[in-house]
Amino acid sequence: MASVKPIRNAKNDALLTPENAALAIIDYQPTQIHSVNSINISQLIHNIIVVARTAKAYGLPILLSTVNVATTRNQETIPPLRKILAGVPSYDRTSINAWEDAEFCAAVKSTERKKLIMCALWTEACLAFPTLDALREGYEVYPVVDAIGGTTELAHNIALRRIEQAGAQLITIPQLVCELQRDWNRSEAVEDFLDIMFDAGAFVGL
Repeated sequence: MASVKPIRNAKNDALLTPENAALAIIDYQPTQIHSVNSINISQLIHNIIVVARTAKAYGLPILLSTVNVATTRNQETIPPLRKILAGVPSYDRTSINAWEDAEFCAAVKSTERKKLIMCALWTEACLAFPTLDALREGYEVYPVVDAIGGTTELAHNIALRRIEQAGAQLITIPQLVCELQRDWNRSEAVEDFLDIMFDAGAFVGL
């Protein structure tokens, strides 16, 4: 049986851990969601909620951002997601690129975590731009591909190719959850792990 004592430093681990990662959720607002055509909208909403639940279960810092709410040009984060993220501050901005917003960028840096799990709408803009900027500043970026979407399949796929070529590490929900759990000795998260994996469809048929 494996030792209970971990053999790796959770803060310096090359893989994602609850101690070295943060989650950015950008622009899950009605206008953006209802203009996505690369994934079924109901599935998209379900998946981003699963990602948010994962971050909460493992105690990750969460950075939430919206665009153009204060200007009244856009609506807030969709209620089901905002409910999961109760108590998480939201950084509203006018820039398409969240990395160009001083408050959001400062909030990311204040986590002191260099592994940034990122979900944003759309893939070709509000995901791609901050991903490219974060990579240039030395962050490792992990876009959760089954919780994002673009205006077309082509726009989505080309954006993923662009950020992957720049160094982004694409990840899926089951891989994200397994990477954060990693060891069954993390007993406090096992129940959440199982619930999330069932909801993600990973255990269907068992």
